[in-house]
Amino acid sequence: MGSVTPRKTTIQPPRYGPPVDLSRYAWLSVAAALVTIALKGGAAWLTGSVGLLSDAAESLVNLAAAIVALVALKVAIKPPDLNHPYGHSKAEYFSAALEGVMIFVAAGFIIVASIERLINPRMPEQLGFGLAIAVVASLINGTVSAVLLRQGRRYNSATLIADARHLMTDVITSVAVLVGVGLVAITNTPILDPIVALLAGSNILWTGISLIRSSVDGLMDVSLPERTNADLYEVLDRFRVPGRIEFHAVRTREAGNRQFMEFHILVPGQWSVRKGHDLTEDVIDALVEVVPEVRVSAHLEPIEDPRSYADEEDF
Repeated sequence: MGSVTPRKTTIQPPRYGPPVDLSRYAWLSVAAALVTIALKGGAAWLTGSVGLLSDAAESLVNLAAAIVALVALKVAIKPPDLNHPYGHSKAEYFSAALEGVMIFVAAGFIIVASIERLINPRMPEQLGFGLAIAVVASLINGTVSAVLLRQGRRYNSATLIADARHLMTDVITSVAVLVGVGLVAITNTPILDPIVALLAGSNILWTGISLIRSSVDGLMDVSLPERTNADLYEVLDRFRVPGRIEFHAVRTREAGNRQFMEFHILVPGQWSVRKGHDLTEDVIDALVEVVPEVRVSAHLEPIEDPRSYADEEDF
C-alpha cells in the first residue's frame, strides 16, 4: 500500500503587522508637563496672577493625564488573551475619559480662584518676567501638541489625540491669560486678570466635556469615520455582481487604535468551498490594501437560501 504524499502549502505572511508601542510619546508629554509646571508655577508665584495660576493648574492636569496615557498605551499594546480575545486597545478610551474628569477638577479650581479674586482684586507684580516665562511654556506645549497630534492621527490613537488636543487647549488658554495679564499691565485694571481666568476655566471645562463624549462614543463601538467607510464600501462594490455575488450585514467599529469590519458575502450555492473561500480572501486582501489597519471578518452564505437574509441590514 503506497504512502500518501502530503500536499505542500505556501505559508503566507501575516495580514496585519504587530501593534506599535506609542508610549514614548506619552513620556514626551510627561517631560513637557513637568517643565511647564515649573515654569508656570514660578511665573504665578512671582506675579501673583490668578490667570497664570490657572494656567499652572492646567499643567498639573497635563501631568496626570500624561501618566494615565502612559499606562493606557502600555495596556493597549498587550496582545489578545483568553479573557480579551479582541485585544486591549479600548484601554485608550479610559485614559481619555479620566483626563476629561481631571479637566473638570482643574476648571473648578480655576473658577473658584477667579471668583475670589473678583471679590478681592489685587494687582499682579513683575508682569514682564512672568509673561516671558509663560510664553516659553506655551511654546513647549505647542511643539509637543503638534508631535502628539501628528502621531495620534498616523496610528489612530485616541489617547495621543486626546492628549494633543488638551495640550493645544492649554496653549490657547495660555494665550488668553497672556492677553489678560498684558491688559492688566497696560490699563492698570487688576479685575481683568480674574475675568480672563474665568474665560480660561470655561474653555478648559468644554475640553473636558468633549473628551468624555468622544471616549463614551469609543466605548460604545462607534463606526469608523465616514470617509473610511466609503473607501471600504467602494472595494465591496468592485466585487459585487448583481444576483451572483452580494454583500450585506456590513458593520465597522473602532476600538482604540484598532479598526474592525465584518460582513456577509453571498455566492451561488453550487460553488465549491474552495472557490467561495478564495473569493472571500481576495475581498479581504483588497479591503486591507485600502485600509491597512482594519481587521476583517467575513461570513460566506449561499445566495439562494432564504436563511441567508435573516441578518441583512447594513449599518
